Amino acid sequence: MQKIKTALLSYGMSGKVFHAPFLNIHQGFELLGSWERSKKLIQDDYPTVKSYPTIDDLLADDVDLVIVNTPVGTHYEYAKKVLLAGKHAVVEKAFTTTVAEAEELAAIAAEKGVKLAVFQNRRWDSDFKTVQKVITEKTLGDLVEAEFHFDRYNPLLSPKSHKETVNDGAGILKDLGPHLIDQAACLFGLPKSVFADIRYTRENSLVDDWMDLLLIYEDFRVRLKASFFVKEANPAYTIHGKKGSFLKPRGDVQEDDLKLGKKPNLDSWGTELESLQGLLHTEVNGKEIKEKIPTLQGNYFSFFDGVYESIANNKLEPVTAQDGVKVMQIIEAAIASNAQRTVINL
Repeated sequence: MQKIKTALLSYGMSGKVFHAPFLNIHQGFELLGSWERSKKLIQDDYPTVKSYPTIDDLLADDVDLVIVNTPVGTHYEYAKKVLLAGKHAVVEKAFTTTVAEAEELAAIAAEKGVKLAVFQNRRWDSDFKTVQKVITEKTLGDLVEAEFHFDRYNPLLSPKSHKETVNDGAGILKDLGPHLIDQAACLFGLPKSVFADIRYTRENSLVDDWMDLLLIYEDFRVRLKASFFVKEANPAYTIHGKKGSFLKPRGDVQEDDLKLGKKPNLDSWGTELESLQGLLHTEVNGKEIKEKIPTLQGNYFSFFDGVYESIANNKLEPVTAQDGVKVMQIIEAAIASNAQRTVINL
């Protein structure tokens, strides 16, 4: 099996939790190390890897793939540098801060003949995979509306300055928003238009921390909501069709398990509690059905396996640069809609 030599651009929470564990267990990747500016931590977990003092030192090494997992406002600058160096890249969400930046990165990757993927790992959450299956099976009939939530209760400001200072990459729309937006676009494609309400709700917050986006499609509507003031959770997914409804609470365990230091495996990883199964209430062949639906297994490993296949066997990236462009188009439309208090056509 071809080994893809891979390096990270940071080893904070995302590098330690979301990337390194999967790169380490996948037989197709070799984790070379990470760029670490101040704290030198990666060798505590992976003693044989390198800690690069600069991005130039990292790119000068025999690296095939670079994970751009730095703050959102730096994604464009660093991803461009990686691509121009002829390296494959995975860029975290939000892909960039503007549509123009996203389109430029996609063009550079195409020109250089390298792979460029966006790390939209929530497509491989157990709850979303189950929602996707229910919608694909069309047991709800023609869709009328859907509502996706990514809510938390956390009134405190983040200690990470880049998350709470005014900059092009800060705010809930570019933090939790891309998860919801990408999932909606993955299921339904690009909407015809967008209406957005974006607010500041935490005390002393300088960045947006509440969002309500309405994606307008030809025959149905999708609402995307995120807030830091939800103590009693709504269903994470509510889908209503002309035959029935499906309600699913957020239940994916992968992030929590990774934060606890649990190592991903391919057998039981990403298995939800049965108590968090979604409720399907619909009609099939004239018979009314109201039952809990078993939740599919979640596994972020599938994203990395898709990246491997794209590089080693020239297959399509699991989340393409054009997928990233679509998400940025919706984000830009949401910003414009909120500012103008009107519907923005795409």
